[in-house]
Amino acid sequence: MPAIIDGKATAARCNEETARDIAALQTQGITPGLAVVLLGEHPASQAYVRSKDKTCRELGMHSRKLELPASTTQEDLLRLIAELNADPSIHGILVQSPCPPHIDESSVVRAIDPRKDVDGFHPLNVAALAMEDPSALVPCTPLGCLELLRAHGIATAGARAVVVGRSLIVGKPMALLLVAKGTDATVTIAHSRTSDLAAVTREADIVISAIGRPKFLRAEHIREGAVVIDVGINRIDDPADARGYRLVGDVDFEAVAPKCRAITPVPGGVGPMTIAMLMRNTVRACRVLRGEK
Repeated sequence: MPAIIDGKATAARCNEETARDIAALQTQGITPGLAVVLLGEHPASQAYVRSKDKTCRELGMHSRKLELPASTTQEDLLRLIAELNADPSIHGILVQSPCPPHIDESSVVRAIDPRKDVDGFHPLNVAALAMEDPSALVPCTPLGCLELLRAHGIATAGARAVVVGRSLIVGKPMALLLVAKGTDATVTIAHSRTSDLAAVTREADIVISAIGRPKFLRAEHIREGAVVIDVGINRIDDPADARGYRLVGDVDFEAVAPKCRAITPVPGGVGPMTIAMLMRNTVRACRVLRGEK
C-alpha cells in the first residue's frame, strides 16, 4: 500500500508554527489581519470562507468576513477593496472566487495592494514568482502542494514532474515552484489539449493534478512508484451519502493508489494545506507591511 500524504496533520503542524509567529507579533502590539470578501451565496464558497474565518480566530489572527449580495456592483467592490488597502488592521485581502458574472475578476485582483495580495494573483506577485524573487506572495494551493512534498521527504531535485492543468491559480505557479532553484524538478505542463496524456504522465516521478474533472486520471496514467498530489475537489452524486453527494479528486484513488509510492486523499489532502498557507501568507504580508524582509 502507498504512503497516504496526510494534509490535515501537515496543515496542523504549519498552523502551530503560524500561531507562534502571531503570538510573537502580538508581543509587539501587532495582530495580523485577514479580510475575506464573498459575493453571493455559492454554498461551496460559503463553506470555504467559514473555514478560513474559523482558522484565523483559532490562530489568534484578526478576521473580517465581508459577505456581500451577488448584486454588488463592480464599483462598490472596488471601493471596498480601496478601503481595505488603506486599513492598517488588515494585512491580507482575499476576494473569494468565483465572483458573479458581472464582476471583472481581473480588475479586482489588480485593485488589491500587491503587498496584501495573500492569494498571490496580482501581476506583480506573479512576475516576482517567475523571477524567483523571495518577496513574492505565492498562490496558496501550489505552495501547499510543495510543502506536502517537503514535509513527507519526497525529493524534487532531478525528479520528473508533470503538472496536469495550466490555470493561473494552480497549474502555472505550481510549475514555477517546482522548476525553481532549490526545488530543481524537470517540469512538464499538460492540459486538455495534450496529445496522449497518459504517455506524458507515465513519465513522471511526481504527478500533480489540477484539472477539475472527477476521477479523470486512472491507473494507466501513473507509473509504478510515482507520487501523486491530487488538487481536485469535485462533487459527484452518491445516494448512499446523507448529503446526496461525496467529494472526489481528479484522480481515481482506488485504481491509482496501489501503483503509488505516495498519494494524497480527497478530502484531507491538499485542501487543508491551502488554508494553512493562506494563514502563513497573511503573517508574511503583515511583516512586509511593517518593513521587515
